[in-house]
Amino acid sequence: MKVDDIRRSYSLKKLDFDQLDKNPIIQFEHWLQQAIAAELTDPTAMCVASVDEHGQPSQRIVLLKDVNADGFVFYTNLGSRKATELTANPKVCLHFPWHPLERQVIVYGVAERVSSVQVAKYFLSRPKESQLAAWASEQSRPISTRQALMQKFAEVKHKFAQGEVPLPSFWGGFLIRPTQIEFWQGGDNRLHDRFMYKLQQNGQWQIERLCP
Repeated sequence: MKVDDIRRSYSLKKLDFDQLDKNPIIQFEHWLQQAIAAELTDPTAMCVASVDEHGQPSQRIVLLKDVNADGFVFYTNLGSRKATELTANPKVCLHFPWHPLERQVIVYGVAERVSSVQVAKYFLSRPKESQLAAWASEQSRPISTRQALMQKFAEVKHKFAQGEVPLPSFWGGFLIRPTQIEFWQGGDNRLHDRFMYKLQQNGQWQIERLCP
């Protein structure tokens, strides 16, 4: 089958104003719980798009670790490409692709570092192997072989064999404060339902329907 022959209809649900919460965070939490209840693979997976100093965008999948009234939180190595780019240019876009539900959520916002207390609390809640992996990997940096990576992991595992694994100084988190959030529900004949929430200067959210 040719690529341009691959298509399907979207007809699971409709979306209208009367189904939307006035607060996009509450609306997102509602959809997220439905994605979890539907047992989607990695329902918290999101694409994070950032831009480097040359204007070159880059994307990667990370896992959402908190959502609250302030926004969306994820954690990473602070020396990674995404962390370096978000530090230089905090404008960011998140994308949640819930294909089986024929839904997408796109978040436009500004990234800021979360507190060291919050980072430490989350880091200590991770499985020990994940804590060790954070120490072993210089994320986004070149490495000669996988064997070299596993050797570093073994060395870190031996070093911290006793007691708790300390929080690395190079590991942290980002809060994405949203300025716009789009909710997309697939529709028949490509007539999808799209609604954009835009944050106003008074702190209220304006909702408008977009053409598909």
